[in-house]
Amino acid sequence: MDNNFIDYVKIFCRSGKGGAGSRHFRKEKFVPQGGPDGGNGGRGGHIIVKANPQLWTLLHLKYRKHVHADDGVNGAGGNCTGSDGEDKILEVPLGTVCKNAETGEVLFEITEKEQEVILMSGGRGGLGNTYFKTATNQAPTYSQPGEMGTEDWVIFELKVLADVGLVGFPNAGKSTLLSVVSAAKPEIANYPFTTLVPQLGMVSFKENLSFCMADIPGIIEGAAEGRGLGHRFLRHIERNAALLFMISAETEDVKKEYNILLKELKKYNPELLDKKRLLAITKCDLVDDEIEDWIRKELPKSLDVIFISSLTMRNIEKLKEKLWKMIVEE
Repeated sequence: MDNNFIDYVKIFCRSGKGGAGSRHFRKEKFVPQGGPDGGNGGRGGHIIVKANPQLWTLLHLKYRKHVHADDGVNGAGGNCTGSDGEDKILEVPLGTVCKNAETGEVLFEITEKEQEVILMSGGRGGLGNTYFKTATNQAPTYSQPGEMGTEDWVIFELKVLADVGLVGFPNAGKSTLLSVVSAAKPEIANYPFTTLVPQLGMVSFKENLSFCMADIPGIIEGAAEGRGLGHRFLRHIERNAALLFMISAETEDVKKEYNILLKELKKYNPELLDKKRLLAITKCDLVDDEIEDWIRKELPKSLDVIFISSLTMRNIEKLKEKLWKMIVEE
């Protein structure tokens, strides 16, 4: 397991307080009654969330439990405006969702390379007494305090950005497929839950084309209720353009397993069923034509099914073609 893949962090953020405006009067040797010259306070620092396409995990934020932007500097005499507080910038990978920790409300999502969002604005600086000077009030003795910043607990969740998401029970052959169609080197073993974090691989297609495939932790019954790896798995497939369902040819009841997978997706988010989907029956080097025919008859006629073997490379090129067509159509 790759302990460096962190897809959930909770952080307390506080923007800076605005600096106070100054109550100052000119004091010069030959100006006994100098007018007001108090400057404005500086703005408090913002908390800014910025996209960084070089990042692929939230690991760098895991130990930053508190992020405080600097306060604005108070205004001064001579109409000097205080400096703004320094902003704090949190860089996150593409696919990051920011939520309010208490309400669960989604505040925004980071999905574009240059995207930058002010998560919490710094407090405005207070106005100095110069601002309040009028024809009838030549010497105001008051100024504004700076505005308070804002503070709250926020959650950052990463949803992997991939064109194709692999959906299947543990040990369905997802990692093996990814290893033969891409340069990714996922951990592969013949026992459930080998894949505990999403593995991404770029799949080369003809004429220098490529698409991104994500092998995501295996689903089990009850995933939508958070059993097993539950929601941690499911949130990563929300962004996929197409879903490749994978069921081993060794499975006793392929139709039943397929329906369980559909049911879990529907419980978590019914919109997932609107995505284009393809069913790959894996490990077909272990079964004969008769069993394949029987499996095909069991499944709905409308379902696009392909029989593959990552070991013998059977139908792997055909699978890539089908997936590419689905992505382009989407």
